Amino acid sequence: MDWNSSGVTTAVMSALKKSLNPHSKELGIYVCGGKGKQSLKTPQELIQVGERTGLDGYDLARSSKLSTKVDNTTIQDGFQLYFHSFVVSNQGDWSVIQQAIQTQNSTARRYHWHSEDVKSFVSEPHSAICGENLGDILNLVDIKAQPTQQFILNIAGEHPSKILKEVRHLVMSTYKGIQAKDIDLKRLGSILWLAQESQHTNFEEILLLKGLGPRTLQSLALVSEVIHSTPSRFTDPARFSFAHGGKCRGPFPILTKVYDETIETLKSSVERAKMGQSDKNEAIKKLSDLAQRAEQDFVAHDNLEQLIEKENKEAWRYGGRTTKGFSKKPKNGQIGLFD
Repeated sequence: MDWNSSGVTTAVMSALKKSLNPHSKELGIYVCGGKGKQSLKTPQELIQVGERTGLDGYDLARSSKLSTKVDNTTIQDGFQLYFHSFVVSNQGDWSVIQQAIQTQNSTARRYHWHSEDVKSFVSEPHSAICGENLGDILNLVDIKAQPTQQFILNIAGEHPSKILKEVRHLVMSTYKGIQAKDIDLKRLGSILWLAQESQHTNFEEILLLKGLGPRTLQSLALVSEVIHSTPSRFTDPARFSFAHGGKCRGPFPILTKVYDETIETLKSSVERAKMGQSDKNEAIKKLSDLAQRAEQDFVAHDNLEQLIEKENKEAWRYGGRTTKGFSKKPKNGQIGLFD
């Protein structure tokens, strides 16, 4: 399926369309669609087939559109469709052959559908997908993605006023940096307390994360909230920047060592979960629960500027880096230097 063999698909289907369609009535088979702009005419061609055969052309057109939507939208594998062929018999059986290309490495991927195999357009509808395995992809029609499909339906079914209420929290400020009014200090403070106190207290729920320093634990607690919390916990999204920092030092340099350790911990959690060991994954989930419980008794102090200054001064310890370079150990009370 590399660049110099993908043309076989388009050439063969084009030849079949030109040679078979003049004899469709006696052969009982119709080839619709094609490459580029020709593929966009497929629904109309199928409606015309329906008028000639008595088949439901609009239902066939719907199947054509759905198969295209699935392979171009719900499957996000880095390939863009450019060819769509829909072959239908006068009994109403149909097959779809469509192909997509990835321009970066000039490879193609072909998607096969057959009406007999399609029990649902949104659950394992393909007869085959042909091409090189290029790694993990987003596949919302995988049978394991059904919970995600339901979440999407739930969001789509929400009243617009509720969605708009949540969306307003995603509007970015026009100024750079983080200000006290952007942060719920009680929430952030409980995260910091959890990270520090874990050195001295035997939290049973986070024993499985033993070996991580308090700074990485702080980041994981914030990451855990992003993964596991309800929408109401995102009313002050700026606090999540305290997980790893920012490339322009807002609110402090990216802590590359903490960043890498967080990724490694999450990766390990996923790998263990695949083997049926959910212990580490549950421990990460517990972090956000612990932080939320701590908020009940935590007294917030308005010391955001001191916190940001502290993070900047200590950034060099954790591989702090911005677009200007790596953080260096401060000298003479300066907040931070860069290579």
